[in-house]
Amino acid sequence: MYVVKSPLPDDDLKIVSEALQGALVDLVDLSLVAKQIHWNVVGPRFRSIHLQLDEVVASARTHSDTVAERASALGVPPDGRAATVASSSGIGATPAGWIKDTDAVRAMVDALGAVIVRMRERVGGTGEADPVSQDIFIGITADLEKHHWMFQAENA
Repeated sequence: MYVVKSPLPDDDLKIVSEALQGALVDLVDLSLVAKQIHWNVVGPRFRSIHLQLDEVVASARTHSDTVAERASALGVPPDGRAATVASSSGIGATPAGWIKDTDAVRAMVDALGAVIVRMRERVGGTGEADPVSQDIFIGITADLEKHHWMFQAENA
């Protein structure tokens, strides 16, 4: 049963809905990872990294809302539940406990890198099926790449 009927053909909708769901999971997890590290970072660069992590959290949350609303607009119910995120995120495990500032930066470089790789795959996979969703993925990727660059520069 459709509550909202998509204008996309079913084959295209399948491609796009999988891409949107994958992006939602990755973005929700990215916000959680960044917040976990934010709470536990220690070291001489604590304050600057602590604040930089909040920027990633805000960005990931904004993008996750955009992705979820795009899915809803296409008649696909987004699933951001904890169990779904835990079972299908592309981000590796986050260290538990206190995390030294240099390790925190490295963990964020890795997490952002993992999401960017998957986001670029979504850019490539949705262009023909739905240029509107592709455009969303392009914007998200650009923003994440900016954060990725800034974290890489922290440990250079």
